[in-house]
Amino acid sequence: MFKKDFAWGAATAAYQIEGAAYEDGKGLSVWDVFTAKGSSYKGETGEVACDHYHRYEEDVKLMKEMGINSYRFSLAWTRILPEGTGKVNQKGIDFYNRLIDCLLENGITPYVTLFHWDYPQVLEVKGNWSNPDSPKWFQEYAEVVFKAFGDRVKHFITFNEPQCFIGTGYGADKLQAPGIKFSDGELVLKAHHVLLAHGLAVQSFRKLVPDGKIGYAPTGSPAIPASDSKADIDAAREEYFDVPKDGWTWNVSWWSDPVILGSYPKHTEMFARLEKFLPANYEEDLKIISQPIDFYCQNIYNGYMVKAGKKGREYIPNPVGTPMTTMQWPVTPAALYWGPRFLYERYGLPIIISENGMACPDMISSDGKVHDQSRICFMEQYLKELERATDDGVDVVGYMYWSLMDNFEWGHGYRPRFGLIHVDYQTQKRTPKDSYYWYREFIQSRK
Repeated sequence: MFKKDFAWGAATAAYQIEGAAYEDGKGLSVWDVFTAKGSSYKGETGEVACDHYHRYEEDVKLMKEMGINSYRFSLAWTRILPEGTGKVNQKGIDFYNRLIDCLLENGITPYVTLFHWDYPQVLEVKGNWSNPDSPKWFQEYAEVVFKAFGDRVKHFITFNEPQCFIGTGYGADKLQAPGIKFSDGELVLKAHHVLLAHGLAVQSFRKLVPDGKIGYAPTGSPAIPASDSKADIDAAREEYFDVPKDGWTWNVSWWSDPVILGSYPKHTEMFARLEKFLPANYEEDLKIISQPIDFYCQNIYNGYMVKAGKKGREYIPNPVGTPMTTMQWPVTPAALYWGPRFLYERYGLPIIISENGMACPDMISSDGKVHDQSRICFMEQYLKELERATDDGVDVVGYMYWSLMDNFEWGHGYRPRFGLIHVDYQTQKRTPKDSYYWYREFIQSRK
């Protein structure tokens, strides 16, 4: 059973919905530059996106009508500090003040993510996360945010999915901004500086928002045991917290063990290979990186099955005909049971599912509505598994559906539609989908 004060919400990110890319003093981000090169699907950009910058009041009204009590959104670093550091852009502060006040007036708790991928271009050319000054750049930005909004915002998240903006943005050329491929050595250094930036921001938060709570939102696809046998459960747990040899940035423990346990995952084979790339003082940095946080977020969309075999852990391919989203991601509801369970066992912190959702080929029907039954089935099955986790003692305190509305899905452009609210990108008309009303009823049923 979900707690009475459970955070029922939806999530977005600044670049994906705000638009107003060049208005009111905003600086350039790596995504402004990346998409201007035509690097996303069909050369689409977030210059207008959902025009949330001008339509936020309408969007907050829709949130209230849906019945969510929480809203997770990110701030555009370059809207607040156009040069990445230094002079504050008051018009950017004013926009977020208007949005925050509007949310609070409508009984919606803001969960503010400091960084959701839109890195300042001016800092990118100064070495980005490889620059040893980059943690301090982020800390400066975080302090501006805490001072400006910490009197009303009491829930902050430092980073969203470092696995993606480091591992994909810098590790897999042309997939995500800035679309530059670096060596493992550079990726390890960048990752370390991101973790250090997180720790420094938490230190500043404790001083500037002493009555608030702060967390962190990495991602990862949980390993699902093939059966309820102890052997299979142990195999799945080991798999989930291992660091893979191929695509090592896509894992949980490298990004979360330092933050919560205060050490890198030395139990893994990959640590022995990658430790040499860490800075000489990395163990001292871990004291800062592991500043206590109040809740632990995880973005979970799907998982994969694992069993205990005679020669160790064995991956089991999805059965033929497994349902797939339009992102070609498998629908695996048990991921929202085993992921939170394993994470809570390892880290012992209250858990928020900070992203979970499904892209569907949604369209306006002849009756003017959007009948997205597949999404309803998805949400119903996944939330059933999440509720089962709470029944088994996992301290789950929030769920944020991804996403509130259809939006610019990064390198995939406007093709995938994840939203509970349909957006006509030509007219900006918002149309709540059937899943919007289903979610409202589900939330009411759990009060």
